[in-house]
Amino acid sequence: MASGISDHNRRRLGRINRNFFLHIHANKVHPNSLKMTYTFGLGVILGFFFVIMILTGVILMMNYTPSVERAYDSVKDIMFIVPGGRYIRNIHRWAAHGMVLLSFLHMIRVFFTGGYLGGRRLNWIFGVVILFLVMFMNFSGYLLPWDQLAYWAVTIGSNIAASFRELTDILGITQGFDVGGFIMKLLIGDESVGQAALSRFFMMHVIFLPVTLMVFLGLHFWRIRKDGGISRPVSNDAVESPSPGSQKIFSWPVVMWAELAILLMTAAILLIMAFLFDAPLREQANPVFPENPAKSPWYFLGIQELVSYSAFAGGVIIPVLFLVFLISIPYLDREDQNIGVWFSGRQGRRITWQSVLFAVIITIALVFILVRYGWLRTWFPDIPQILVMLLNPATLSALFYILWAKWTGSRTGSGRMSAIAMFTCAMTGFIIYTAIGIWFRGLNWEFYW
Repeated sequence: MASGISDHNRRRLGRINRNFFLHIHANKVHPNSLKMTYTFGLGVILGFFFVIMILTGVILMMNYTPSVERAYDSVKDIMFIVPGGRYIRNIHRWAAHGMVLLSFLHMIRVFFTGGYLGGRRLNWIFGVVILFLVMFMNFSGYLLPWDQLAYWAVTIGSNIAASFRELTDILGITQGFDVGGFIMKLLIGDESVGQAALSRFFMMHVIFLPVTLMVFLGLHFWRIRKDGGISRPVSNDAVESPSPGSQKIFSWPVVMWAELAILLMTAAILLIMAFLFDAPLREQANPVFPENPAKSPWYFLGIQELVSYSAFAGGVIIPVLFLVFLISIPYLDREDQNIGVWFSGRQGRRITWQSVLFAVIITIALVFILVRYGWLRTWFPDIPQILVMLLNPATLSALFYILWAKWTGSRTGSGRMSAIAMFTCAMTGFIIYTAIGIWFRGLNWEFYW
């Protein structure tokens, strides 16, 4: 035929173009897209988890009453009266936690393979926004059971949102310019968690955040198509034969069968977890008897640990710096020669391991000093609070990470290596501080082994 396309392939292309679920893929994809050791199927699993959360969320919503008088009892009804309700709630819960974990892993995968290079800067920013939307969607659902775990976790979260008060208290302007109080009231509608908070969280969880997330996921998929698919090594394209797309693979049926296999495996794991592990439900929320220790959701425990050193530094300065760094990565690193290569080659792999070791040593050393010898307030009881705010394990960790990244960039002459060093240190520190909050903080938020 003049076009060089056989009737069989023409029918296959037509089938792809007519089907929505196939149309979100290009007609053909690069073989690199199917390498499990490159993508691990994380993006596909995340999309699947989102669909599962929507479906199970609708079922749960039909049996839930968002009021402080009925919320707890309605969740108990779901678990013990509604047929299959316990498993639907379990699936919803573990899919939600899976989305948070896999969102971080997906971001790590994209960063270390240079997935934001080659004109994909905008999609990286969409991905960062999606990460934070996923976290806040999970957080908004945390309050809905209205048990002790949910109530005090959200109370801690709202106190983190009010972290500006440490700075305004130091400046003596809180009475007239209470930024922290405004943010907290914007979040929970009052000075404490109550009906206003439950109503707001319910509306955010079932309408605002899912719709917003759906919009950004659509933009994310659109940009993947617009950018020519996911990132891949340039060297792979260089060795392709002169016939355009001759080494590419038809989306139907190869890609769709591969994705179906991933989804079936994910569904099996999710169903097994829902069968073996129940989503927690403690006693009904009681503002008079706080949990001890009261902990935020696990994905905010790293921030809660930093806030315990300084509310403003841990709750505002460090998270804002991290967010700014994530958004700025594609603009700081413009080295496109190693797109689609894990760690950008041998040098990047070496920098990554060195950065992990550096961050572990620095972070654990600072925490060890805090645990063993106390900190500035212990050594100098009358020290101004602004020095405690500016000089603590959280701020010093960030400072050491930045200096390490700057030094790495200067000695290698590479912005990519500097970004790898900073990103690795930040993620390593985040993991360490989260682990401390989960396993090494006990009664009254004291350290324990």
